[in-house]
Amino acid sequence: MESVFDKFLRYIAIDTASDPESQTQPSTQKQLDLSGLLVKELKEMGVENVSLDEFGYVMASIPSNLPQGKKTPRLGFIAHVDTAPDSPGVNINPQIIKNYDGGDIVINKEKNMVLSVKDFPELPQYKGQTIITTDGNTLLGADDKAGVAEIMAAVEYLMKNRDFPHGEIKIGFTPDEEIGRGVDKFDVKRFGADYAYTLDGGQIGELEYENFNAASAKVYIQGRNIHPGYAKNKMVNAIILASEFNGLLPVEQRPEFTEGYEGFFHIIRFDGTVEQAMIQYIIRDHDFKKFEDKKSLISECITFMNKKYGDGTFKLELKDQYFNMRKQVEPHYHIVQKAIEAMKMASVEADVKPIRGGTDGARLSFMGLPCPNIFAGGHNFHGRYEYIPVESMEKASEVILNVIKLYAQE
Repeated sequence: MESVFDKFLRYIAIDTASDPESQTQPSTQKQLDLSGLLVKELKEMGVENVSLDEFGYVMASIPSNLPQGKKTPRLGFIAHVDTAPDSPGVNINPQIIKNYDGGDIVINKEKNMVLSVKDFPELPQYKGQTIITTDGNTLLGADDKAGVAEIMAAVEYLMKNRDFPHGEIKIGFTPDEEIGRGVDKFDVKRFGADYAYTLDGGQIGELEYENFNAASAKVYIQGRNIHPGYAKNKMVNAIILASEFNGLLPVEQRPEFTEGYEGFFHIIRFDGTVEQAMIQYIIRDHDFKKFEDKKSLISECITFMNKKYGDGTFKLELKDQYFNMRKQVEPHYHIVQKAIEAMKMASVEADVKPIRGGTDGARLSFMGLPCPNIFAGGHNFHGRYEYIPVESMEKASEVILNVIKLYAQE
């Protein structure tokens, strides 16, 4: 069998960054390079009903090998092929640190980029393990090619060990998760699972069935450009107004000051000239009332600024993105309990916590497919300081097999 480590290195070599400005599905054709490869590999393993549709979804099935008449839930395992457009994702040059000594890791000497224990205090827990890092020029792609590799490794094990007991297994790989469109056209009925798990979490042990309620906000500011030599009492500088607007939002509710169940306003983009400006936010909160309050606050700030500077100076485009899946998963809490038990079997301590983000599973849960999130094993996703321990990937793949085994034993 090919190791999950080798699969991961092959998959991250393929550039699959999604594009939030694209209107196509998938948003970038290059995602299909990996999706097509996964279809080829699944077929070579002997997996049945493998397909890649026009929207970039890979689906496959493994029939039950349990005694005829024994019914178990149809289990799905899902990961996304795209990487975040936040950092470069092409020409990834991974560094392999074997038998990690527990200290700082220099990832790029020329740029003075260091994975330091001071900044990343979780590092020493991986002493003695094999760590994969970036070279400081790109992201790594563990989000979520680690999840892809872990599922593919588990599938290969099932196909090579036909006596391993399992019910019907469904495999799914999605595009465009990183830009919030991962399941826009996902056909839950065609997928055919009763319950599913995304392999898209962070460090080893993470298990999540709660996530943020999420919205996006774009604020458009109309200024008035006048020659600066003659601008007194005439110029309206959209850049200055945008800065003033941002200052109205609570500082303590920025991501860098929040944790746990605390929500935030996060400014992610600013484009501006004197004449026009645009600022973009993501709004997040686990508590639905607080989420609604945050949306109300940003609307009130728009009203206030328009009263101050004139109607039409500020315009708001506010859109809900996804909601907290807890309400959809809790009635089927056995899927969380099975994951906890599966981790215990793999000598992994489950860390059940809310996702400070979102996954395809959040929206799938609201589409009728309860779908908690299991760790993929990586750290510092979306950036040049991303890294993943190989042993965490191996444990994630083991957890998948344990979940399958537990349901087959019922």
